[in-house]
Amino acid sequence: MPNTEFTPSIPSRPTYTGLVSQGAAPAIMVADEAGAGALIDLAASDASVMDHAHVVLIGCGVDVLRTPAPAAVHEAPDFEAATPVITQLLGEARMGTQLYLAGSEGLIGHVSAIAFAQGLPLDVIQSEHRGPIARRMQCVHCKGITEDVTTDPFTCSHCGLTLFVRDHFSRRLGVFQGVCVDAETPGVVPETVEIRP
Repeated sequence: MPNTEFTPSIPSRPTYTGLVSQGAAPAIMVADEAGAGALIDLAASDASVMDHAHVVLIGCGVDVLRTPAPAAVHEAPDFEAATPVITQLLGEARMGTQLYLAGSEGLIGHVSAIAFAQGLPLDVIQSEHRGPIARRMQCVHCKGITEDVTTDPFTCSHCGLTLFVRDHFSRRLGVFQGVCVDAETPGVVPETVEIRP
């Protein structure tokens, strides 16, 4: 599946330009099952990109990667299990380390926020969206984060408010923002629709 094309939106909405090899520079690569294909395509375009790469695969096995083999592979069943490994790799990263992210918007947002907190400059982070359109949303009212939101509006899993899915994105938190859809007209909620790119 190619890089997802998103409809133009507000300036804070992230764009995913795709992965471009920076050669044999030290690299941290993070991908879920859908995003693993982007890493395979990246390595096919320039095999040297794997020479000094630490790859974190979330929810898929190492068998998805073919030759050339990266310097190290770390497997995790989900974001929660992957977070300590990613945080450690980013904490140990040296100047010039590239960060390649491929997969869902949730993965890209989650790992970008960790990188931002670790002080990684934005110009060394590349991302390619592949897979579902599900978003990682924060309720602006209770500050709770709901993963894998696919409908608009949706119900906050923390406070129960019905929230409008906004394109406003917080880089610091790695989340889209959701606001109460019926704050001014309680009980008047629009029909639920699937989120589109």
